[in-house]
Amino acid sequence: MSVAYGTGGFTGHPPVHAHRPPRDCPVCGAGLQVTRLSCDACASELSGVFESCGFCGLTDTERDLLRVFLVSRGNMREVERHLGVSYPTARQRYADLLAKLGLEGAGSPVAPAGPAGPAGPNEPEQSREDVLAMLARGEIDVDAAADRLRQVG
Repeated sequence: MSVAYGTGGFTGHPPVHAHRPPRDCPVCGAGLQVTRLSCDACASELSGVFESCGFCGLTDTERDLLRVFLVSRGNMREVERHLGVSYPTARQRYADLLAKLGLEGAGSPVAPAGPAGPAGPNEPEQSREDVLAMLARGEIDVDAAADRLRQVG
């Protein structure tokens, strides 16, 4: 048995390379479930069905796009500059990312639900980008953002 000193300290196991697990079954295409977790520090293992993270299946490029979008507070011009592509291409990549996360329909209006309630007849409606930008700034929480995004669909 080889001995490894990883981030979890002495483990007695060979070093494990961090790979992202696939989201879909390579045989039938159905979604995969997380069923086993392990601790590098003490070699304990847990078995069961665990909720997976929708963001965990993103590629490094998609995570980078999401990070830039959030850091730039939803400014697509900054995303465009970071990617080194045209504005329409940046918007399309962002729309593709939303679709992969199950938030398709980017650009569809969402009625704001602030303290005064939904938008009145003279108030402008928000887009999905506006809602996600509010989430990135901490103005609303994840549940409120999800509710607003569902109203569009």
